[in-house]
Amino acid sequence: MKQANDVFKRYSRQIFIEEIGVDGQRKIGKTKVLVVGAGGLGSPVIQYLAAAGIGMLAVVDFDDVEIHNLNRQVIHKESTVGKSKTESAADFVREFNSQITFVPIHRKIDAENAGDLIRNYDIVVDGSDNFTTRYIVNDACAALNKPLVYGSIFAFEGQVAVFNFQGSKNLRDLFPEAPNPEDIPNCDRHGVLGPLPGVVGTMMAMQVLKIITGLPVETNQLTIVDTLNWNFMTITF
Repeated sequence: MKQANDVFKRYSRQIFIEEIGVDGQRKIGKTKVLVVGAGGLGSPVIQYLAAAGIGMLAVVDFDDVEIHNLNRQVIHKESTVGKSKTESAADFVREFNSQITFVPIHRKIDAENAGDLIRNYDIVVDGSDNFTTRYIVNDACAALNKPLVYGSIFAFEGQVAVFNFQGSKNLRDLFPEAPNPEDIPNCDRHGVLGPLPGVVGTMMAMQVLKIITGLPVETNQLTIVDTLNWNFMTITF
C-alpha cells in the first residue's frame, strides 16, 4: 500500500487531470518508449517522459558527451563529459525517477539493426540530428506499424509531427526522399540556441503522452515552430 500511495503522490498532478486520471496513469506506467538520440531533442523528451512515469524508457545513442553539448542537452552535465550519452542519461534518470525502468542502448542505429531495436517498444521518438537516421527510423516504424513522434531543430526553428499512428502517413509521404546531406544546414556548422530543443522536445513528449492516454492527436500535419518571429504554423499533407 505504501508503494501505491507513493506512486499516487508522485503523479497526483497528472492524475487530477480529468482526461488522465488513474487509468491514464496506469497506461503511462505500462508503456514502453524508445527514444532515438540523447542530445538536444532527446534530453527534454527523456526528462518529461521520466517525470511522467513511463513504464520503460529506452534510449539509443552512440555518442559521448562533449562540453559543447551542454548549452542545450540539459540532462548531461560537466561531470559526465566524456561519458557515453546513454550512460549519462542513465545517471540522470536513476537520480530523477528510480521507479521507472531505463534501458541504455549504446549503439548506432542503422538499417540493419533498426527493426530489432524498435520491435519491442510501443512508441518511438526520433530525436536524431541527421536525415539518414530519420529515414531509417521512419521506415522501420512503418514496417513494424509503430507510432513515431518526429522532431527536428535548426537555429531558431523546429518541426514536430506524429507519423504512422492509426493509419496516418509517414515521413516519406511528406518528403519522399532524403535530401543531400551537403545541402542541409546543421547545428554543428550553424548552431542552435539552447532553449529551442527544449521547446520542441517538450512538444514531442506531450505528443507521446497524448498517444498513450488516448487524447486527440493531430496526424498528417507538420507543425513548424519559429521562435525568432514567434510564429507557429501547421502544414497538412
